[in-house]
Parts: sequence; C-alpha cells; structure tokens
Amino acid sequence: MNNPLQSSSAPGARTREQFAELDANDALAPERERFSLPPEIIYLDGNSLGAMPRVTAARVQDALERQWGRKLITSWNDAGWVDLPQRLGAKIAGLVGAAGDEVVVADSTSVNLFKVLSAALAQRPERRVILSERGNFPTDLYIAQGVARQLGGKHELRLVERQDLAASLDEDVAVLLATQVDYRTGSRLDMAALTAAAHAAGALTIWDLAHSAGAFRVELNAARADFAVGCGYKYLNGGPGAPAFLFVAKRHQQDFVQPLSGWFGHEQPFLFETGYRPAAGVARALCGSPPILSMVALEAGVDTMLAALGDASMAVLEAKAAALTTCFIELVEPLADQYQLELVTPRAAAARGNQVSYAMGDGERAYALVQALIARGVVGDFRTPNVARFGFAPLYLRFVDVWDAVAHLRAVLARREWDSEQFRSRRAVT
Repeated sequence: MNNPLQSSSAPGARTREQFAELDANDALAPERERFSLPPEIIYLDGNSLGAMPRVTAARVQDALERQWGRKLITSWNDAGWVDLPQRLGAKIAGLVGAAGDEVVVADSTSVNLFKVLSAALAQRPERRVILSERGNFPTDLYIAQGVARQLGGKHELRLVERQDLAASLDEDVAVLLATQVDYRTGSRLDMAALTAAAHAAGALTIWDLAHSAGAFRVELNAARADFAVGCGYKYLNGGPGAPAFLFVAKRHQQDFVQPLSGWFGHEQPFLFETGYRPAAGVARALCGSPPILSMVALEAGVDTMLAALGDASMAVLEAKAAALTTCFIELVEPLADQYQLELVTPRAAAARGNQVSYAMGDGERAYALVQALIARGVVGDFRTPNVARFGFAPLYLRFVDVWDAVAHLRAVLARREWDSEQFRSRRAVT
C-alpha cells in the first residue's frame, strides 16, 4: 500500500478531511461495525487487549443459558464442546500459515511454552543451550528458566541482544526461542531467515506469536517453523485472559512428548485408562478439560476476523496496519523533535508489527504521558522502563483516529498536562 500521506504537498496540507477521505476509500472501514467500541474512546491498545466483537456477548450468553443452563452436560456432545480446542485451533491455523491439524487451543501462552520447550529439548538431547534474547517478554524467559531447573540444571538459557540471535547459533544450541514482534519496540524478526539459520546450526525453533497472530501475515509452514505459541486476547479479540494456542509442525508430531500428560491429551479420554497413551497429532498437546466459556468468546473473536476478511488474505490487514502506523509516525515527527520523544520502532513497515513506541528518557514522564492521554480518551499503555506504546488494530481503527490521537498528544505535550501528580501514581496494570 502506498504511503497515504504522499498526496500531501506539504505538512500543512495534511488535514483531518484528508484522513477522513482515506477512511472513505478503505475497504476495511465497514468492519469497524463488527466491534463494540465506546464512541468517546480512541483505542490504541489492541496489542494488549483487543476490542470486544459485537457477536461475543450473545455467543457467551447462549453458552451460559442454553448450552449449559438447559442442555447441561449433554452439550459436551450436542454443542461440540469436546472437540472445540481442535476446531478453534484449525480456524486460527488459517491466520498463521499452518495446516488445520497443526494448531490446538489450550491453556495459556506460558503453559503452552512449557509444553513445547520441554518437547523440543527432548528432541535435541545432546544439546544443552536455549538461546533467546535479553529483552524477550519476561514470561518466556521465566518459563525457560523453570524448564531448565525441571531438567536438573543441565541446560543453559543463553541471552543475547535481539540483533545477535542468528550469529549466536552454534552446535550447543538446542532451541532458539524467539518472539517475532518485540513487545516494547514493535520490531519484527524475519521468521524465515532466522528459522533457516537455526536449522543450519542443527537447532529447533519456537516462535512466540503474541503480537503477530491476527496482526499481519504469519507463514509458519512457509518458514519451516518447528513450534509456536500465541495468545488469544490481543489481535484475535478473544477477551481478557482468553485461552492461548500452540503449533506443532506435522513432521514433529509423532515425536512430540510434552510433560503435562493430562486426560484430554489421552488418545481416548473417556476410556479412563490408568496408563497414559498420547492422542494422535497435535491433540496430544492438550492437558485438562477445556475452559468452554472463554473458548466460546475466543471463537467469536476469531470468527469475526474470518468474516471480516472474507476471501481476502491477511495481507490486506497488514497493508492497512502499515499505513496506520506510518501515518502516526509521520504526524508525531515534529512533536518528537520538539519534546524529545525517541522513536524506538523501526521506520520500515516490514520491520515492525502493528505498534509504534516512543522512549522518553524518564520513565515517570512516559507513564504520566500515557495516563494523561487516557484521561482524554486516547488509550495506549506504558512499558518499563520508559516506553509509551500505541497499538493499531486495522479491523476497527480509522485513519481519523490516528489524526485525532496525535492532536490529543500535541495538546498534552504543549500544555504539559502530563506534569500532574494524578498521572504519576503507578497502578497495578500499566
């Protein structure tokens, strides 16, 4: 997609009316109506918690009142509860470039990472290093540390800078654990190139897709990825704490042995056998009974995305997200120079996810800035130590939202609205 600001002859020619015209010509613009969004809010935090689809409340209400309330336990069969993890996984598979029988929905991202990391290490028993980046999302590092302890301390979690991952692959690395989109800066790794480098070194790959799935094109199989995990509550709009998913490439499924051998991962759970026999395929990654109500909400989110896309591919979403983030970066540029906002997100659209982040030198100031914007109805978030982060979900964000958000940002900075005690007090969730 061309830069939508290229038609402007000068910065002064960039008007809200021009941005409204971009919305009028946007094929995805009508999809905003699929979501319940407060009219007074500009929501730039879909990279942390997605907006609620309009169909979700009715879907969950039906699961509560009819499926559970009236049909009771028969809904495990009649409403298809029993195979919902596989059915929903197959839908997500289409959004991340996987086959329908390579993805299953279960548990949380952290729990699923424990499963796939344990299984991957077992497939490289002669190697002892888990390679990851120093700035990876903490839960990934915590889980890797926990797996290493669980295995008797024989494994090492080796942390390097993000740009040094490929160069750090050697004959000791069993698994490369990489998050495709950095949660602070939004920088995007080249999945295909890094996976090829890992394979050339004899290592397996685990990709964290928390900020990728539902945001832009992800091609797990085209990249020859081995394993992946991802969450359901960001761009898949599954609701707070929505179940996660995991991917096991078909070529690894026969040898996939995960440590949480619960009954739903058994080949025939309702035989109630004493001994464990793993189910065929990716279903062996299941553990306990699936959380049906939250899975119903997640399915509503995934179905909303699939309905919005229709016959189009994820490339359509990716193009709009690139345009939205480019608009934001270019409009903020004069403010960044004037108010010492350091853009830490890559300028090249292909090198970033669907977010734009600014470092502000002072973490207290960055946090207060975000809180002042929220007070105006522009919802972003803060990430330690000093990053103000703004996410752009292309299914429901408009170009005029970008214009209006920057107008609010300009006012907050010019009037020093952030410099207030009420905005400095840290809340539990930042």
